[in-house]
Amino acid sequence: MKGFLIALILFCGLNTAFAQHNDEATNLKNLRVYQDSLRILGKKFINDTVDVERKNANYKFIRMLVAALKVPHSFNFQFDSLKTVSILNAPDNRFRIFTWPVMNQDGSYRYYGTIQMNTGDRLQMYPLEDYTPFIKNPQDTVTDNRKWYGAQYYKIVRVSAARPYYVLLGWKGNNVRSTKKVIEVLSFDREDKPVLGMPVFTGDKERKNAKRIVFEYARQVSMLLRHVSEQNLIVFDHLSAPDEKMKDRPETFGPDLSYDGYRLQNGQWQFVENLDMRNIPQQADDGFVDPKIQSRADRKSVPLRKRN
Repeated sequence: MKGFLIALILFCGLNTAFAQHNDEATNLKNLRVYQDSLRILGKKFINDTVDVERKNANYKFIRMLVAALKVPHSFNFQFDSLKTVSILNAPDNRFRIFTWPVMNQDGSYRYYGTIQMNTGDRLQMYPLEDYTPFIKNPQDTVTDNRKWYGAQYYKIVRVSAARPYYVLLGWKGNNVRSTKKVIEVLSFDREDKPVLGMPVFTGDKERKNAKRIVFEYARQVSMLLRHVSEQNLIVFDHLSAPDEKMKDRPETFGPDLSYDGYRLQNGQWQFVENLDMRNIPQQADDGFVDPKIQSRADRKSVPLRKRN
């Protein structure tokens, strides 16, 4: 009798393991099928020349992405062939964030995204709703996922502090005249809901008590904005107007071959001016310019600015 019970327990255990293996295999198969469809739709909403086709592809993409994320344990699936969407995992694996742009007919952009929490076999996510046109002072505003200052993020950094938070570096195509880049701050409240923006930037006279940092510059130029982990530093091009008459028109700004930054000190980002790039490890800029294939006009060079 004892031997029979042991055999029965082993049999049940093997059946459970076999069923679990089958479930995992089915989930993986389903996620790969979703990924293939998402990849096709992603290329369409970036590259299609017809405005309505881009938007229709995007709406289908959103519905399909939600369906894919509902698959148990989807958090562990990397979607690594999905190149038109930025997918960043938090360094502590607490969540990951999906972001992507869709260009409007007038050359402006709207941004889409979601934060997926690492919750195992159940889906917990916070859709990101682009509220950009209604945020009049983005550097002074704390928002939530329903009032997001949209961007496509390419770097995430976790900051250990009394209230831990994450810094996100993002590209923000703006309109036919200018592009923006963003240093966003993401944290979570006591109910584990996302909060966007935090007054952690100090020492910059032009951006006192900023909740996030926004750079704007001419669309035909590129701007360096990256995190240097070895030095706890965010480094960026200093942007200048081509002449004094244009000092109030950021859509004309461009790099002047000098660099500023924010250095992490006691949980705050302290502004530092005129960085010597010879002392900073050289690597490819993490930031891309435009996810859409650039036209020849977008790649034209422009005159260098002199720092005022």
